[in-house]
Amino acid sequence: MRALLLIDIQNGFCPGGNLPVPDGDQVVPVANRLIDSGKYDMVLASQDWHPAGHGSFASTHPGKKPFEMGMLSGKPQMMWPDHCVQNTEDAMFHPDLNIDGIDFIQQKGQNQAVDSYSAFRDNDQAALTGLAAHLRAEGVTELDLCGLATDYCVKFSALDAIEMLPGVTVRFIEDASRGIDPDGVKAAINEMRTRGVAIIHSKEALA
Repeated sequence: MRALLLIDIQNGFCPGGNLPVPDGDQVVPVANRLIDSGKYDMVLASQDWHPAGHGSFASTHPGKKPFEMGMLSGKPQMMWPDHCVQNTEDAMFHPDLNIDGIDFIQQKGQNQAVDSYSAFRDNDQAALTGLAAHLRAEGVTELDLCGLATDYCVKFSALDAIEMLPGVTVRFIEDASRGIDPDGVKAAINEMRTRGVAIIHSKEALA
């Protein structure tokens, strides 16, 4: 059973959004080719789905500005602009993404007191989203993932997949992903590779 996991391909992380990833919209046509390829038994997507006033937003911390470090529930936390607030246009999937080809959507980041980069669990690793259990129940043996952003949500999702889905082959599709910081992207790819994630191009996924 082969599955494709699309990470947070939402308006908020694309140009014009509240937390745009450089060239984030360029992953959409690649993602659509993967969705439409017929190579996957299942296509899943994660969706950042924050309540208004989420604790990771700089606006909820007096004196803090976006992209400064702060604290959330006693742990260091990057302070983000308000983004992907539930039921807003910013939280919707990119309009050109073929959502009709997506079989399952995993929303995340709904706990006010903790951020959730990974599609599998909150950053404190205490609360699970249920995605790993779903993939196990479906009998997934191969998982390809991609999306936004390589150095945050994609990386943490890939590392959690390796840890939480033993025996499953996990591959990161590099050209179907974009990151926030070039150095962060390089470090993320190196960390994923070191932890056992295969780094591939979409041509390999479609072969």
